[in-house]
Amino acid sequence: MPTLSEQYRHQLGRSVPDSEARSWARSLDVLSADLLEAGLGSVEALVEYQLPLTSKRADVVLCGTHPSTGRDQYVVVELKQWSRVQMLDGTDNVCLLEGLGEQLHPLEQVRTYCTHLTDFIGTLSDEPDAVSGVAYLHNATDLDVDALFEYPQDELGRLFTGQRRGDFHTFLQSRLDGSAGVDAADRLLSSAVRPSKQLLTLAADEVQQREQFVLLDEQRVAYELVMRAVDSSYRANTKEVIIVTGGPGSGKSVIALSLLGELSRRGRTVLHATGSSAFTQTLRKVAGNRAPRVKQMFKYFNQFVDAEQNGLDVLICDEAHRLRETSANRYTAAHLRTGKAQVAELIDAARVPVFLLDEHQVVRPGELGTVADIKAAATQVGLTTRVVELDGQFRCGGSRAYETWVLRLLGLAPGGPARWDGDESFILRTAVGPSELESLLRNRLEAGYGARLAAGFCWPWSDPIPGGLKLDVEIGDWHKPWNNKKQTSHAGAPGTPFWASDPAGFEQVGCVYTAQGFEYDYAGVIMGPDLVWRTDRWVARPEHSHDTAAKRGTPEQFDRAVRNTYKVLLTRGMIGTAVYSTDPETQHLLDELIPQR
Repeated sequence: MPTLSEQYRHQLGRSVPDSEARSWARSLDVLSADLLEAGLGSVEALVEYQLPLTSKRADVVLCGTHPSTGRDQYVVVELKQWSRVQMLDGTDNVCLLEGLGEQLHPLEQVRTYCTHLTDFIGTLSDEPDAVSGVAYLHNATDLDVDALFEYPQDELGRLFTGQRRGDFHTFLQSRLDGSAGVDAADRLLSSAVRPSKQLLTLAADEVQQREQFVLLDEQRVAYELVMRAVDSSYRANTKEVIIVTGGPGSGKSVIALSLLGELSRRGRTVLHATGSSAFTQTLRKVAGNRAPRVKQMFKYFNQFVDAEQNGLDVLICDEAHRLRETSANRYTAAHLRTGKAQVAELIDAARVPVFLLDEHQVVRPGELGTVADIKAAATQVGLTTRVVELDGQFRCGGSRAYETWVLRLLGLAPGGPARWDGDESFILRTAVGPSELESLLRNRLEAGYGARLAAGFCWPWSDPIPGGLKLDVEIGDWHKPWNNKKQTSHAGAPGTPFWASDPAGFEQVGCVYTAQGFEYDYAGVIMGPDLVWRTDRWVARPEHSHDTAAKRGTPEQFDRAVRNTYKVLLTRGMIGTAVYSTDPETQHLLDELIPQR
């Protein structure tokens, strides 16, 4: 146990919590005794094995050789100290445990762990039979957990209780021959991490064939450039970095998904990554709707810290303006805190790293996804960079005039604020207050359109309360809650990642972090006191902001972030936008610039 605690401290950079140490003592002693009794004392046990490209950890992975084939064999063991359990009504894979609440069925848990291993460990991609899984409830009798046995079992998920120790031993002996498992463990730990052919086939069916993406002009140019770069990386053993830039709605994500689907169809190893939880989880939900395994192809930028160099053919970095300086955070293991730039990690991870970005969407200090940043990182390791600029406009009614108007309004393009002369492709108006703004949007919603109301981060964001959400956004006698802070639904409010896509999201106010990357028919925007117009210029006021991340930067960084925040919010609408400012002087400017009706 001291050795395990020391390794935990080394790997994760923190001491073992008392509860986890007690859990180890109780469960690992039982498992050790079982292995010895089954004649398997020489197998190698990887404790708290971290699954590739995820923070999830399997309790134990037993490594050895198969008694019949002599090939490497791995058994994933989930150790549960449960003694009583019942199923959640209306579900077949969610359990209710006293003191722990809702828990995934242990068979479903271990089955997904096994599938993840075969999907992402290179040496296992053609050896799916090399992995099996068990859930071992060593404190329970069959009667205590009889509801769990109704769930179907297979080679990736077998269930054993303490009452069935003999059956557990027999199962292990059918998978492991008792010889030393050090070599098998080493091969697992040193294997390249890349998506398997089976997973790529699923992705091709789900992503490429589920939607027929039509790429136009520069979109097609960018797509073909990446495809040629992939072919060249094999023929000539070359590597280059591709950057695709474009404004809101220029089709960056359409290109990304088209590439993901087509490269998967061709058997290339490819993953998609973003820095946005909401965007990634929505993509997982949509693209992996009928094939849950496909969800694992959508990653976050900080999951490539220890990726094998050029282990992927292509890494598609969507929303790359969300790149951070480094991937390290408070949960990062001590040995992974190298200080290496996140952009360098992503470039290293693939033969063809692709970055899709909009430089005017950097909304936090520490985000540095610009063309110059990426070029500099590529140059530092001797790589060439190709840049494609998307000129098309597919959001905001395809109105180039509106996008330019927003950039000039916020001082992100030269010329200063200009009068809105109108565009038949797009509707822009102001509202006299939040109530009118909400009413305008609700009318559009009732007419069958999509609509969302978003605001600058100028009010506190409270945790959900029993029965609902706190009405944090308060303007005069108008009150509205922020979007749900939880990842899952609460009292009818969708989880954070799905505010923009779930119809129930209309009843909450979104912020830039839930709106960025999404679009809806009509956008309502509340400009708060964090950015106000004074005489002839904008004044950024961090003292009126509740965005602690944005406020950590310098005044100049906050100024840039808050302008970009409102640029993002003002360019979410496909058909129209209505805007209101809580500041009278700023509202006066908007009323002067935007003729009403």
